[in-house]
Amino acid sequence: MTTHERHCDLVVVGSGAAGLSAAVTAAHHGLEVIVVEKDDVLGGATAWSGGWMWVPRNRFARQAGIDEDLETIRTYLRHELGERYDAARIDAFLDAAPRMVDFYQAHTALQFHDGNAIPDIHGDTPGAGTGGRSVIAAPFDARELGQSLHKVRRTMPETAFLGMPIQAGPDLMAFLTVTRSLRSAAHVARRFTRHLYHLARYQRAMHWVNGVALVGRLLKSADALGVETWTASPAKRLLIDDRVAGVTVATRDGEVALHARRGVVLAAGGFPHDIERRRRHFPRTPTGREHLALPPESASGDGTALGESAGGRVSSNLASPAAWCPVSAVPYPNGRIGHFPHIIDRGKPGIIGVLADGRRFVNEAHGYYDYVAALLEAVPEGEAVASWLICDHRFLRRYGMGMVRPAPVPFRHWIRRGYLRRGRSLEQLATQCGIDPAGLARTVAAYNRHARHGEDPEFGRGSTPYNRKQGDPAQAPNPCVAPIERGPFYAIKVVPGSFGTFAGLETDAHARVLDADDRPIPGLYAAGTDMASIMGGFYPAGGVNLGPAMTFGYIAARHAADLGDASQPSEATAQRDTP
Repeated sequence: MTTHERHCDLVVVGSGAAGLSAAVTAAHHGLEVIVVEKDDVLGGATAWSGGWMWVPRNRFARQAGIDEDLETIRTYLRHELGERYDAARIDAFLDAAPRMVDFYQAHTALQFHDGNAIPDIHGDTPGAGTGGRSVIAAPFDARELGQSLHKVRRTMPETAFLGMPIQAGPDLMAFLTVTRSLRSAAHVARRFTRHLYHLARYQRAMHWVNGVALVGRLLKSADALGVETWTASPAKRLLIDDRVAGVTVATRDGEVALHARRGVVLAAGGFPHDIERRRRHFPRTPTGREHLALPPESASGDGTALGESAGGRVSSNLASPAAWCPVSAVPYPNGRIGHFPHIIDRGKPGIIGVLADGRRFVNEAHGYYDYVAALLEAVPEGEAVASWLICDHRFLRRYGMGMVRPAPVPFRHWIRRGYLRRGRSLEQLATQCGIDPAGLARTVAAYNRHARHGEDPEFGRGSTPYNRKQGDPAQAPNPCVAPIERGPFYAIKVVPGSFGTFAGLETDAHARVLDADDRPIPGLYAAGTDMASIMGGFYPAGGVNLGPAMTFGYIAARHAADLGDASQPSEATAQRDTP
């Protein structure tokens, strides 16, 4: 096979938030950048994500009067991460994250909206934030991408409505209350009419929100700066002399040796679909297949393997190897099995999660990571790890559950496919699901006695700001608690899944990959889920994947732009980043 040669300054492997952040930052600082993507489309798992980024002390928080001391944020992370608190990388993140937002807001098409009302997940931990630590990409008109539009991954079908992405907050609330509010009905009518027009004209949604808006805005920025983005171009081997000097890429036109004067950034999405690595690293997965990973299947460990080939090592001392999320398997008529992430429904009033014996095991309104961590702990060894979400008819039509949408969207086809189970009584429902009928009846009866008064003494639902944010403000006195008593009753099976891997290549505070002796490998960087999570395998806040991904992509690019191993950005580089 003939190998073609190509030279540039920086090669980025992967096109999610971390990769595109590195590419845009490096190109802004004058580097010639090529992004290589294994898949046929750009965006990776980011395009399927909610798009929130945890960025403490960001400009929008400060403008709203939320001006936190760094030590308060460190206190929260020290308590959350314990012995896995990595001071050097945490400080690098806390320093660079707000500057990353300032840079993009001032110099690129990536504009942000604030998350000033979003609290950290564990409100009872010292230093927990009640808001001001999150940002999200502003909605994006995809027509601005022009010819690059076809390059971007479509929104995850399970989290969209007929291909239309819906943003958490007022947008989602309008869809949940469409039958109970004229204002909501008008909003939904406008959104849906516009979406139908876009489907007819462009064959896809064009009003982008969430993660796909982040990807769209980053890609527009990359295009404007002359970044080349190669799809269907998997990276095969690193080019190594006395440093990492490029990568060999398989393209449609043959193999290309991409020589990179400033190095290579690995941002290929971790290894959520590497079955053998899952078997070795994930708990309770004896074959590696007992887990429903949410990222695209192309995220199968390519960046991790490339890093190891240069002497890098994968982290082994993490609380968890992945960013857990409870997931249900979605059967489609064509035989495809989709994956639905249960992020929002668990916090609403009138739903509980139970084990096969009918017992509850967790505060369902806590974070998605917490739900799965408790599930893994609660199910005895030797048994399949699974739980069931249980609700009544009123809940199902008011809020929906999993793929089942709230009224007036029909739902009986989900019963026919076996995704949604229904019973006239709790005992009948339990029998259908393989749950102990007497155990479920006892659990619901005990739960209802207190739920009628808005209380949950067993697990304390509604006790934290994060809990209450996930609930329904119209439900008094507790937005997260209501009885389950109006049959028929419904259930959906959920199992451990993840947004992606936490276990990744060990790096330093400049995103340089470290070798077995903790020395930086010259010319090799990692960001996103190819980099070991700075959160030590914990999940203290929403957006702790994308916030660090964007930030360490930015850090890696700035380091590469400063000619090698300079530990601090040059004065000229710093000035070019300043709004």
